[in-house]
Amino acid sequence: MIDRKRKNDTRVIWLTGCTSGLGRALLDVFIQSGHRVCGCGRNEDVIEELKHAYPDQTWLAVVDVADDGQVARFCEKAYQRFGPPDLLVNNAALVNRPAPLWEITAEEFDALTAVNINGTANLIRHSVPLMQEAGKGVIVNYSSGWGRSTSPEVAPYCASKWAVEGLSQALAQELPAGLAVVALNPGIINTPMLQKCFGEEAGHHRSPEEWAAAAAPFLLGLDASDNGQALTAP
Repeated sequence: MIDRKRKNDTRVIWLTGCTSGLGRALLDVFIQSGHRVCGCGRNEDVIEELKHAYPDQTWLAVVDVADDGQVARFCEKAYQRFGPPDLLVNNAALVNRPAPLWEITAEEFDALTAVNINGTANLIRHSVPLMQEAGKGVIVNYSSGWGRSTSPEVAPYCASKWAVEGLSQALAQELPAGLAVVALNPGIINTPMLQKCFGEEAGHHRSPEEWAAAAAPFLLGLDASDNGQALTAP
């Protein structure tokens, strides 16, 4: 049985895609719970707003996770600011416009997989050595219901999230003792990405803020005993 109770200590959390959707909502909950967050996203305006809102508990940067050089610099500076991550949340992702696979351009397909797959691997590449040195750390790679099933017109997204599931399972077999990686299905939440796929029906689902209130303690309760699991957020 997995103990989901959050320990009463301050964590260092690295969070990608923190400028919108689930990442933005999680950042607020983590900060309000007293933790320190190193976050990145591609929206420069939101990054600046967050810097002013949380000047002491965050280190924030504009980063395209698909660019390994940018990720390397982000991880180096985040480490200098707060030390190694206790929790890395690979949240940044793109979804394709709904269409049959043969109507998705190569450019759109490549941009999606560059973020969803390569971006996840880039963060892992530069954070695991720091976690290994610390002897602890949990990596949460966002999967999806479409990483364990499929639907028409989202084939690129499904392919990327199935890849995240496989990547996470293989990484779990490689990590040293004390570290863990899980693939997490966040569930169905009313984010801009869901609106792109579901349209007005997205409004029938939970808001990111409602989701984050339940998901943050769940994420903080993960530990080395969870290594290799495929989980679904509450």
